[in-house]
Amino acid sequence: MPDDLLIVGEYLQHAFNVPVNNIGVVTGPCHAEEVAMERLSYLTVACNNVENAKMLAQLLECRFIKTTVSDDIYGTEYSAVLKNVIAIASGICHSLGYGDNFHAVLISNAIREIKRFVDEAHPINRDINDSAYLGDLLVTAYSQFSRNRLFGSMIGKGYSVKAAQMEMNMIAEGYYAVKCIQEINKKFKVDMPICNAVYNILYLNKNARVEIAALTELLN
Repeated sequence: MPDDLLIVGEYLQHAFNVPVNNIGVVTGPCHAEEVAMERLSYLTVACNNVENAKMLAQLLECRFIKTTVSDDIYGTEYSAVLKNVIAIASGICHSLGYGDNFHAVLISNAIREIKRFVDEAHPINRDINDSAYLGDLLVTAYSQFSRNRLFGSMIGKGYSVKAAQMEMNMIAEGYYAVKCIQEINKKFKVDMPICNAVYNILYLNKNARVEIAALTELLN
């Protein structure tokens, strides 16, 4: 929740005293548009209680939906928040003329940035290359259905935040998420150059071309 700087699972615990073992998170990589078209999609169901995750996963499975389970409710939620921010960066870079070679480096650095943050926020044994993390990042950063990538693309073309939001008529969650991550990261102090660049562009009105040019010197 943006105003509370809490992921949904934490908010449910604090606001409604829902036991953490009764909270499940459904994450991707999955765009609802492709589910509606009955294209094969994969979901990850995360819950501290793996048996509860398995029960929910079985209910969601069908001919065109496969599921897997995870016990990493916090990591999958934070990763889902961060991939929206990265997708905005991806869209900005696309509109500024950066090509596929650069995007490969951007996303390679992005998954490492996500790993640093989630490992600091909730240190457990996880494989950041699992579909719930890397796969969800990839589909959000590259897909034609990605609202956040579209939002970033418009920002890269010179739209103001307000103009982009009005023309899209959809919510780009990454716009709100990047501000929350900046606040949360004051505690963790994780190195997050991509998120910082997006924040500087969206909230500090820094020039997108200048900010991304500076970012390119920090990636490898």
